[in-house]
Amino acid sequence: MTRHLFVFMLILCSGWASETAALFELYQKGRYLEACDKGVKMLGKHTTDEKFVSVYAFSCLNADKIDRLALPIILLKGSKEARKNAAYFSAILLQKNLLISALENDEKLSDLSLPTTDYALSKVFDLYVRGTYKRRNRIYVFPDPEDKRRVYKLTFLPDERTPKIIIEEYYDTILTEQHTYF
Repeated sequence: MTRHLFVFMLILCSGWASETAALFELYQKGRYLEACDKGVKMLGKHTTDEKFVSVYAFSCLNADKIDRLALPIILLKGSKEARKNAAYFSAILLQKNLLISALENDEKLSDLSLPTTDYALSKVFDLYVRGTYKRRNRIYVFPDPEDKRRVYKLTFLPDERTPKIIIEEYYDTILTEQHTYF
């Protein structure tokens, strides 16, 4: 009986290890949306595995599924690195929610000071707070202060249930990336 329990536990542990490896492989290949979708299904089994939770969260971040960061923010607390990741994800999620609220209510955020990140949403949030944009109806244009050839365009689509923002990154008038947030 004990031997069967040991074999069962070994199979169970190797299955968990292979799930983590599979998720990490998807992340390394840049298949972020697939890793995020797969990770959300497996997260319940890996809530104490900070490496799994971090890879899952970074996958979702890179897939622009930042609302899925809420649970990893809560789970990442057992190590210094995990807490840094949680703070990073928290800042981005907060910036998204503040930006949507400000755009929805036509408010300025000039009195606000938050940590910043290199994530596109954070860059646009910082430029919005500074007031360095031109506005045409629901479209905000933000020139990048560090690279004059780079421009960010934010489109706000209000909706009673789920307002949406779209951030487009341009380099020399060529669209290089597009991010959509609900």
